Amino acid sequence: MAPASNKPVVFEFLERGFGQGDLSVFEHLVAEDYIQHNPFIQTGRKGLLAFREVLQTFEDNEFRPIRVIEDDPIVLLHCEWRTGAQRRAVFEMLRVHNGQLVEHWDAMQDQPASTPHGRTMLDGPAEVIDHDKTERNKALVKDFVNAVLIEGKHLRLAEFFDGDRYIQHSPNLADGVAALRAHLSAGQNGGTAHYNAIHRLVGEGNFVLAQCAGVSGGTPCAFYDLYRLENGKLAEHWDIVQPIPATFAHNNGMF
Repeated sequence: MAPASNKPVVFEFLERGFGQGDLSVFEHLVAEDYIQHNPFIQTGRKGLLAFREVLQTFEDNEFRPIRVIEDDPIVLLHCEWRTGAQRRAVFEMLRVHNGQLVEHWDAMQDQPASTPHGRTMLDGPAEVIDHDKTERNKALVKDFVNAVLIEGKHLRLAEFFDGDRYIQHSPNLADGVAALRAHLSAGQNGGTAHYNAIHRLVGEGNFVLAQCAGVSGGTPCAFYDLYRLENGKLAEHWDIVQPIPATFAHNNGMF
């Protein structure tokens, strides 16, 4: 028998706690010692309640989940966060234990007005399929990130794609494997981005997220890369790159 889904816990928390302002939800669904990894929010349930108060001051605050991926005990949300005229792409990752939220990671990035491929950072397929291929797809993404992004083995790129087919949502990259190869080669030859380590893989069916640490432009960053897989190949990609600040509101780090 498959384990019960933790998605209802997350959605009840978002809808009642933040959407409807029901403060009892925080006590019911958030552990008192909730571990926070957002660098700007204090850890614990009290820190989350304080952040909710800050959100009340934002203009036209709207949080819209687009993709929901579950890899027990983690629920991953790929979202758009709107405050006034600002549009952010956001990954929210929540660990659930015994019906309560116990740990949280996230990353966010402002969406540009235009991209080389004409897509946004959030559009594209959202339906989770191929549940029986979850572990195989996670293994493929792990191999890709380790071999190509961390170890720089660009000669292996062709193994992971169907020819040049690669649909891109990263705001600064064009479609296709050739564009990815050029981007990676620039990084290897003194460019600005480098991946150092995988911290987590979260996958369900045809979607797998790699949460990684690295450097971009000389600044330590958290890299969140979401891949859609099709027929055993990487077919589509969304990402967020968030700088890691020098100071935190807690001692938990971003990972």
